[in-house]
Amino acid sequence: MSTVTLDSAEPLYRDPTRSVDERLDDLMDRMTPSEKAAQLGSAWVFQLADGPSLREDRAAVLLADGLGQVTRVCGASSLRPGEAAQLANAIQRHLVERTRLGIPAIVHEEICSGLMARGTTVFPQAIGLASTWEPDLAEALADAVRVQMRAIGAHQGLSPVLDVCRDPRWGRTEETFGEDPHLVARMGVAFVRGLQGSDPRHGVVATAKHFVGYGASEGGLNWAPAHIPARELREVYLHPFEAVVRTAGLRSLMNGYHELDGVPCGADHDLLTGLLRDDWGFEGVVVSDYFSVRQLAEYHRLAADAEEAATMALTAGLDVELPSTDCFGAPLLAALESGQLGTAAFDAAVRRVLRTKFELGLFERPYADIGEAARAADQPRYRALARRIADKSLVLLRNDGVLPLSAGTRTIAVIGPNADQARHLFGDYTYPAHVESLVEMREAGRNLFSMPISRTTDIEMATVDAATVVDALRERFTGARVLHAAGCDVAGDSREGFAEAVALAARADVAVLVMGDKAGLTDDCTSGESRDRASLDLPGVQEDLVREVLATGTPVVLVLVGGRPCGSASLHERCAAALMAWLPGQEGAGAIADALAGEIVPGGKLPISFPRTAGQVPVYYGHKTSGGRSHWKGDYVDSPAAPLYPFGFGLSYTSFALSEAAVVSPAGADEVPWNGSAAVEVTVANTGERAGDEVVQLYARRPRASVTRPVLELKGFVRVELEPGERRSVCFEIPAGQLGFYDRALDYVVEPGAIDLLVGTSAADLVPAGTITIVPAPSGEPPAKAFTGSVTVR
Repeated sequence: MSTVTLDSAEPLYRDPTRSVDERLDDLMDRMTPSEKAAQLGSAWVFQLADGPSLREDRAAVLLADGLGQVTRVCGASSLRPGEAAQLANAIQRHLVERTRLGIPAIVHEEICSGLMARGTTVFPQAIGLASTWEPDLAEALADAVRVQMRAIGAHQGLSPVLDVCRDPRWGRTEETFGEDPHLVARMGVAFVRGLQGSDPRHGVVATAKHFVGYGASEGGLNWAPAHIPARELREVYLHPFEAVVRTAGLRSLMNGYHELDGVPCGADHDLLTGLLRDDWGFEGVVVSDYFSVRQLAEYHRLAADAEEAATMALTAGLDVELPSTDCFGAPLLAALESGQLGTAAFDAAVRRVLRTKFELGLFERPYADIGEAARAADQPRYRALARRIADKSLVLLRNDGVLPLSAGTRTIAVIGPNADQARHLFGDYTYPAHVESLVEMREAGRNLFSMPISRTTDIEMATVDAATVVDALRERFTGARVLHAAGCDVAGDSREGFAEAVALAARADVAVLVMGDKAGLTDDCTSGESRDRASLDLPGVQEDLVREVLATGTPVVLVLVGGRPCGSASLHERCAAALMAWLPGQEGAGAIADALAGEIVPGGKLPISFPRTAGQVPVYYGHKTSGGRSHWKGDYVDSPAAPLYPFGFGLSYTSFALSEAAVVSPAGADEVPWNGSAAVEVTVANTGERAGDEVVQLYARRPRASVTRPVLELKGFVRVELEPGERRSVCFEIPAGQLGFYDRALDYVVEPGAIDLLVGTSAADLVPAGTITIVPAPSGEPPAKAFTGSVTVR
């Protein structure tokens, strides 16, 4: 990365030998109100450029006083990484050389499935990453993104999504790590550490989103209000955010679009300042979700106009307006001049933005290495990592013995709308999906929130080098006839392809039905942002096609490609096998084929309960004692109350057994000091004939407390690889501070009393390890909240 050379006449703020605080004070003293406000704004890449070239006439206007952030040089253009780096350098050069103060901009990009850019590796979507139950893989993925982003001249990634999601009707379920606050926190902390790295000068700012409760909306509808009680908000929905702030040094956070009890999150001072900064000690930057400042006036009807919206957002603690400068431009300056907006909140936001830029080293290294950008884009090691995550993410939901397919299988009918569509293996925040949405808006003349997209905007449809499931099965089963018929589209009512598909299935040894969603933001998508569904059945006429194939008598292997649990219970129960592949990304087809062939053994586990029907929603394992069933009968009149597949569930081609589960301590007692820890040991054995992985899960349950508690809470987990006949000992150490909760005064307490500890392989398959008793704390001693313990495998 190129550096800027100083001369003896340079001001103090440009001297890297001085402290950040000294540099900040010097720079702030030199800035006009307009220059300060510019640091709180942003600009789309296509506002500044035509194709790969900076438009100097536009830059002269938009960058006259500087700029806080540039929005998606890669993700909102048709540029390849090398071209994007060249354009990023041109923007930075204009800022450094042609503005009065020479302050570089932060370039941000979307990174939910890897760097969202043309020609970069498409990793599995977040829900699949969570299904690995391996935080180390989340850290490795984020580290790869960090290298790629820095290479193209980008400095902030808009991930991880830390929304706890218990409603798979919500289209953005696929972007989340699932339903459990502990699992979401563990994956989120690992992701933040991988992305930010150990040195901010070489790291990328992580942006946790969407603060907070965004995934708990009315009816599973995007942007709808969330109705969350105060204690549940703290224990479930805030927990992952607090974990990444307190334990991973999170540097940025993004508000949710929705409201909590009448207050939009982007205007909630108690949330963005009182809780986040004053209570948790967060020192980073809060950025707006796209257009959410303007929404305070036009969507929530809270503010009268743009000036009041800017005042509300900035006073609440929101620092930067994305994706372009709107309310934080002239309206903000007008509010400042009139006294509606105080200078203290204004200057504090500017200081936070500038501090981030100093700590990232942007003043010394504003330019990217163009050659390195091209080299880092899609390396073999990143493809290998994408494949490893895809392999580990597959969840075997059911199997009557048909899987793995025999090497002697002669004819395989591969049917379904996702069988021969590599694009459908990708999540909504991937480059092809977002280009589709930009093109849809351009061609339809829709200009959402005045986005500057015109028919002259340089956007090209993009393809990704990826195999389809049909391709991969043909490559894997070279001795078999692999026949294909789509049968139907993902959505729509046409049954014209049914006859061909059913005929293929009737003469095959096995029918592999690759069904599910298309993820994205366009109208033809069935999963993704603003693509919410009222039903959890397969979209369109897919369920009818599966039933007609089942009627042939040919064994059916259902492969689900999509962003959420889907498919009716009756359909699942009639299939010989079902494999949840999620949205496995660029290397996903090979992973699916190898799993069906038995070259790999599926070992993923569900990070979200799999409902039988949408009528159960929300259905999740950690409900209260009074929840989860209809008292006093138990089930619904027309359905079991239990999910089709429970949280943490996943089968294998081998078998495992847990034994010798016990609470252990050096003293041999079950009493645990309020500031101490407990230990649980269990032996896990591979009792089958194949090597495989088992995820050993530790849960806690408090039989009695001063407020009602969930029937189970996940507190630890580890994925263990075992050869046939191999036995290994797993020891969980759980600090007492992880066993607390919020009392009636909403204070965090580690209440004395008994706690049951259980281990198992899903939330529904557990064995008791023992009971511990928390010893009361000395009077006046506050408990230390803990977010995770440790685990040792021997």
